[in-house]
Amino acid sequence: MKLKALFNWSSGKDSALALHKTLQENQYEVCTLLTSINREFQRISMHGVHVLLLEQQASLLGIPLTKMELPKEPSMEEYQEIMNTTMAEIQAQGITHSIFGDIFLENLRQYREKQLNIIGMQAVFPLWKQNTSDLIREFLHLGFKTIVTCVNGTYLDKSFAGRIIDQQFLDDLPDNVDPCGENGEFHTFTFDGPIFRSPVQFEIGETVKKTYPKPKTNPEDGNEDYIFWFCDLIPK
Repeated sequence: MKLKALFNWSSGKDSALALHKTLQENQYEVCTLLTSINREFQRISMHGVHVLLLEQQASLLGIPLTKMELPKEPSMEEYQEIMNTTMAEIQAQGITHSIFGDIFLENLRQYREKQLNIIGMQAVFPLWKQNTSDLIREFLHLGFKTIVTCVNGTYLDKSFAGRIIDQQFLDDLPDNVDPCGENGEFHTFTFDGPIFRSPVQFEIGETVKKTYPKPKTNPEDGNEDYIFWFCDLIPK
């Protein structure tokens, strides 16, 4: 008998590969996808992808979607309250496991496991500690297609936003950038591959610059901002 699980779905490549591996192993019944949404803009948190494209993904995957809507800048207390409510509803469906696409961020894994242990659920990490160069090669070999929707200006310039990940993209990455963007260098939207019934339809829109204030660790810190470039994807 399969174990009932939710899948933490970001819409990007790591999620897609982790879901593919989960479905291939056939140990878990993936009952729902869980995605955090910015309530004000109706876009996926950090990835900047419109919720209509997320809904297309879920439909083409054939898996129900649970959207966790968050305020624009939630406090930790607000986030935890919304998460607790969402997880209670998920547990009521008999779901006992929560699957993530994380690869090597130890602190993040520890946080996820701690929070799930509190409510009696278990975390699962299908990609954990695997070589990221090997993972992206496997992703492309399987026939997945993904587009870069967000880049962190600390690591990459505007030209990387809106590019399809292929071998040329990987060759163009600076040496200090992880090929899977595991340190937050870039985020993606996966629109085709073996887990989809057909490709997600969209058009590439404009690339926009957004800035976010850096947290100050002491009063002498300047007013520098984090810079991100977002490529808008327009649902068809």
